[in-house]
Amino acid sequence: MANLNHKQIVMGVMMSLTAGTLAAQQAPITYPHTRKVDTVDDYHGKKIADPYRWLEDDNAPDTKSWVDAQNGVTQNYLASIPFRPQVKQRLEELWNYPRYGTPFREGKYYYFYKNDGLQNQAVLYRQEGLNGAPEVFIDPNKLSDKGTAALGSLSFSKDSKYCAYLVAKAGSDWQEGFVMDVATKQLLSDKLDWIKFSGLSWKGDGFYYSRYDAPDEKSKLSKKNEFHKVYFHKVGTPQDQDQLIYVDKEHPLRNAGVGLTEDERFLILSTTEGTSGNELYYRDLQDPSQTDFKLLVKGFAYEPSVVENVGDKLLLLTNHDAPNYKLVLVDPKNPAQENWKLVIPEQKEVLQGVGTAGGKLFASYLKDASTRIVQYSVDGKLEKNIALPGIGTAGGFGGKKEDHTLFYTFTSFVAPPTIYKYDIASGKSEVFRKTEVKFNPADYETKQVFFTSKDGTKVPIFLSYKKGIRMNGQNPVLLYGYGGFNIPMTPGFSVSNLFFMEQGGIYAVVNLRGGSEYGEAWHKAGMMEKKQNVFDDFIGAAEYLVKEKYTSPSKLAIRGGSNGGLLVGAAMTQRPELFKVALPAVGVMDMLRFQKFTIGWAWVTEYGSADKPEQFDYLVKYSPLHNLKKGTHYPATMVTTADHDDRVVPAHSFKFASALQEAHEGTNPVLIRIETQAGHGAGKPTSKLIDEAADIWSFTMYNLGMNFNTVNTGKKL
Repeated sequence: MANLNHKQIVMGVMMSLTAGTLAAQQAPITYPHTRKVDTVDDYHGKKIADPYRWLEDDNAPDTKSWVDAQNGVTQNYLASIPFRPQVKQRLEELWNYPRYGTPFREGKYYYFYKNDGLQNQAVLYRQEGLNGAPEVFIDPNKLSDKGTAALGSLSFSKDSKYCAYLVAKAGSDWQEGFVMDVATKQLLSDKLDWIKFSGLSWKGDGFYYSRYDAPDEKSKLSKKNEFHKVYFHKVGTPQDQDQLIYVDKEHPLRNAGVGLTEDERFLILSTTEGTSGNELYYRDLQDPSQTDFKLLVKGFAYEPSVVENVGDKLLLLTNHDAPNYKLVLVDPKNPAQENWKLVIPEQKEVLQGVGTAGGKLFASYLKDASTRIVQYSVDGKLEKNIALPGIGTAGGFGGKKEDHTLFYTFTSFVAPPTIYKYDIASGKSEVFRKTEVKFNPADYETKQVFFTSKDGTKVPIFLSYKKGIRMNGQNPVLLYGYGGFNIPMTPGFSVSNLFFMEQGGIYAVVNLRGGSEYGEAWHKAGMMEKKQNVFDDFIGAAEYLVKEKYTSPSKLAIRGGSNGGLLVGAAMTQRPELFKVALPAVGVMDMLRFQKFTIGWAWVTEYGSADKPEQFDYLVKYSPLHNLKKGTHYPATMVTTADHDDRVVPAHSFKFASALQEAHEGTNPVLIRIETQAGHGAGKPTSKLIDEAADIWSFTMYNLGMNFNTVNTGKKL
């Protein structure tokens, strides 16, 4: 969730209005009329109506009018919540603190991101050495009047002469590429378009990147993306002269990206058919006879990745015959599995990644969704277990071979990020930069509990709240989950969630199957035909919190975004009586048609496809759009999406909200909030984050029957 702020200096005073009084002030909602069309699809002999198909055309005047009407109803409702201005004010205060990124070295400079507090986008600074005076290197706030242009991938040439970077506008996945002269900070003439799902990897005076052909202007935010291509761009030349490096003309729905080893010897090509599994190829650029890519690891059953090279060999992280991953050394000239040399064996804890710096390996493990870092030699000898401050998430263990120090960041649900400087030789860490937020972390705590899901699986939940809270079944709880795509939910700080805890709420994060918290077996237990396990875990977590008297159904809110939006949609349609508030964000709500838009085809490896009879059978059983039942009392719901979301197109949310408003019976509001000039979430400006958070928390608190409590900030009146 986004970070939040508010500026209230009256000390310890509670608003006098009761929840009952507040609720009584709300007039009955009249929802906009949404016309229905006679559209019916035949899925393997089963007829499925799709009466809101017309909302898939986000450029149509009727759709834009519908968006305006829905936003009008939603904003009128939110404006009638008496404490909404105070919520936003407090969020602005909490949000207004300096936020720093982990420093990284390029040439003689150290670079780092910093947001002064309420800047829409973080600014990239640089300084000579660790004691030099910081200066602005790139300020994305100057690229857009409303702060909707965000920096994406950034890469420096090996000689540190050039910097290439990508810019995304209004939240779209489409990006533009630029090149800067590092010494003068002047932009060069280079301008690259239609880049998507790409990194930047330098070789000499140019770099590799991935793009699609230019799309049709009208459908660029919704049309299926096909034929991903890899190019090499030489500095100072126009894009139409870029060298095509790779395209798979036989498989239009594969993505491709390349990266170089640090010494620029090996060019590694990774191709994917979806979000699970990939295939690896390589080129030894020191071998003039090798002009084509050669197969390194056949796909697409596993997820191999090259960490670095050791001379003419490659360090490979893989889950082949190792669901928790292992690190092996591969001779690219003899890449068969039987020739692999084991460097770091599979362990009980899942190996999330391996970084390199100073000629060492830094392995990041997850122990019950909390980070553990181990330092190894390049041949796999264990050297140090790196002590971390506690249960939380650490990241940033990477650098160059010649580095003697590196920087990493540690954070938790109740501790803002702290940046540490780590001496590779001694293994000692020292605080480099501490974050100061307008709250006292000592007043809050996090604990981890475990419950038994429907099929007997043990599942963990992180619970964070203000110390001294009474477990009497009356605490407001926000239950958050994701459960998919091999992505773990690890502890992380958010002033938005802090605000809810500050108001007396419990913030709960459940580590559902489908993520990578316990390796590939955990992931596979929550994908394809086993996706219902994810929803059972989430529902089981809610039932556990009620049973153990943390909360009750009338005090329980659920939230998730993207795949997590699907999670919320499925949970609220399967068990509507269990939750009081539902907050599905940018969710995949139509499980029968998701593969027809932008990059949705890539999720077929995670979900399956309705085009196949056996997969249609389980998809239609949980698809949120297709499981709304007329006359049902659904939770108070605020669907959130954005007009420039070209990852999960807003049609998912448009159609779900329309069907929900038609099916719902009762007084709970069922609304949709549609952000403009924003996308799936990445790069959203601070001003929009605060506005969205204020609306979400106001809606949640109001419908959970909470009052707004002013906070003692320690300031004088």
